[in-house]
Amino acid sequence: MNRAGCAVGNHLDTVKLRFNLDPVKIQRQNLPMPEHKESLSKNRYHHGDLRQSLLNTATAIIREGGVDALSIRKLADQVGVSRTAPYHHFKDKRALLCAIAEQGFAQQAAAVSALTETTDADGRALFEAYVIAYIRFADENPETYELMFGKEIWKQGSPTESLQAVSKASFQHWLEWVGRLQQQGLLPADHATLRVAQASWATLHGLCRLFNDGVYTDRDNLEAMGKTAAALLLNTPQA
Repeated sequence: MNRAGCAVGNHLDTVKLRFNLDPVKIQRQNLPMPEHKESLSKNRYHHGDLRQSLLNTATAIIREGGVDALSIRKLADQVGVSRTAPYHHFKDKRALLCAIAEQGFAQQAAAVSALTETTDADGRALFEAYVIAYIRFADENPETYELMFGKEIWKQGSPTESLQAVSKASFQHWLEWVGRLQQQGLLPADHATLRVAQASWATLHGLCRLFNDGVYTDRDNLEAMGKTAAALLLNTPQA
């Protein structure tokens, strides 16, 4: 396979996200074309959504053994398809990892987006619930969260254009909500919205990493720590 290289910049003010993954060496089976097409067709029929099966199985492999434990060959064997079948959905391991990260952003959005779109509830309670939901998602999906924000993609290689777009949209959604919270007097308005969004998100991300990296081990404290983080970020209520 050719070295994957996508140098598209994902700029949010001075924040730059970068990536560089080594290419995956691929050994293709020399199957006669008619038999290969028939086999692939049967596998797709048997497995239904093969792409989703590949994503789910790849995530499970990473959860058990880390990114190094994942290979296209191993993935195909575990899903039960030919070793060339995954390449119809992901051109290499890098693309597969980026797809897992993209799926993570969608799952995370499903877990927290309703909180940011609600307008008829107490803003402080919503922000607190968001912080807890965000940290809980990372704690329950550590392997996915690591791909969403970790160095495996953003520092050591190059994210796909679609992953860059999804990650940028995710931060943009947070940025807009922070702006609304500033207008409501819930978050400090004496700093630029971008800076408040960056600093507050960094607080959430830091807690996620401390749990995922094993520094904080008592999950019973997760909710209390989330509430404390929210209280520290929010303006003190006026008497």
